[in-house]
Amino acid sequence: MSKHDELRKLPGVDTLLNHDEIKAMFGSAPKEVVVWFIKQTIAHYRKSVLDGNEVPSINTIISEIHNHITKLTTKSLRPVINATGVVIHTNLGRSPFGEKLLDEVRDILSGYNNLEYNLAAAQRGSRYAHVTHLLQFLTGAEDVLVVNNNAAAIMLVLRSFAKSREVIVSRGELIEIGGSFRMPDIMSASDCKMIEVGTTNKTKVSDYENAITEDTAMLLKVHQSNYIIQGFTTEATLEELVELGGRKNVPVVYDMGSGLLRKANISFLSDEPDVKTTLETGIDLVTFSGDKLLGGPQAGIIAGKMELIAKLKKDPLTRALRVGKETLSMLEAIALAYLDEEKLINLSPIFQMMVAKPEALHKKAEALQNLLAKGGIKSAIIESKGQAGGGSLPGKFIESYAVQIEFENLSRNRRIENAEKLFDKLLKIEKPLLGVLRQGKLIFDVLTIPENKLLDTADKIIQSYKEVIPK
Repeated sequence: MSKHDELRKLPGVDTLLNHDEIKAMFGSAPKEVVVWFIKQTIAHYRKSVLDGNEVPSINTIISEIHNHITKLTTKSLRPVINATGVVIHTNLGRSPFGEKLLDEVRDILSGYNNLEYNLAAAQRGSRYAHVTHLLQFLTGAEDVLVVNNNAAAIMLVLRSFAKSREVIVSRGELIEIGGSFRMPDIMSASDCKMIEVGTTNKTKVSDYENAITEDTAMLLKVHQSNYIIQGFTTEATLEELVELGGRKNVPVVYDMGSGLLRKANISFLSDEPDVKTTLETGIDLVTFSGDKLLGGPQAGIIAGKMELIAKLKKDPLTRALRVGKETLSMLEAIALAYLDEEKLINLSPIFQMMVAKPEALHKKAEALQNLLAKGGIKSAIIESKGQAGGGSLPGKFIESYAVQIEFENLSRNRRIENAEKLFDKLLKIEKPLLGVLRQGKLIFDVLTIPENKLLDTADKIIQSYKEVIPK
């Protein structure tokens, strides 16, 4: 059969529009959307025929149109139950806000607000006035600037103060952050010249001093927030760098990354540097994230000397990197909670998880196990190790418990196969559940499962189990 004869088999737009299954799609999408996908699908198969392929059945064509419409009209960003034990999960939106924090900002975000209006002066104001004074008080900084993330913050600082000039940094601190972005790449994109000093495991303050030239614009220290170098190691302290920078008249900047705002009475965070203590060293600028250990929205916060922040505020790039009302209102709400540690723990899910008692987590695991048992699923409670995640607190763990699904009376290969099937199925349901598939075993760490989501978690596992695991 010729290609021309094969093309004649393709149904026309009107033919498809009059098909009952196509008409049924009008309930989920406007007619113009349905027509557009019909035309796109016909064009696709016309090209396929010209490439030598046959026309599929009309049911196949209709099914493809339906899939396209469903994909377009279904939200891609969806709530996920995190059963991994990773508190600040980079792939799951980092720090969860929780209902209480959302309640704090609901009225502000649901209508108009005074984002850039000074109510006292009855004139235009600055959007940063709403959170700046609060962050100044909490950190002890002379001034503060908020941009859209920490990578943006460090790039803005580098471009403003070191464009076309040298920035000295330790080889042991040339980290890679999320999405395969590396500090050397950010420095290159900031149009500054990176000068590496020291070695991977040992960098002394003398290494920085010996590298300083007339073209040196900055000494940069980067917090090793997502890895640990142990053993035969040395690093220049902030105090040493601040003294050197003051003596050589070279600004010192610290990229803290994870951004613990100030010390809280949480033993899990005892060794983590905080912004307030860091600024007390006299350092010029500190940059950190809002959505990691701070517990707020995605943001990059620059804190430090007033004259340096003033220059950053005038940089044209600041306009491109500025944040909106959503970020500022959430940041203000979580920062207010830092005034009262009890309120902070009560408001922030990440701090609630970090102070969770092992005995309470074991009871939570027992509750999940009992719910699964009622659905006919056997499981075991095992010890687990929760993590801060989000590139924070490497090598530190939270004592936790997990529920492991038991696939009894099966060969090892079948148990592995069933665990993988259930894991995949739980990711494809309307409101997914992410567990941990480890060495062929499927576990659900209760540290990161909210108490009010245990029943929902069990229901998802039970229903998905019945659908994919053969009896």
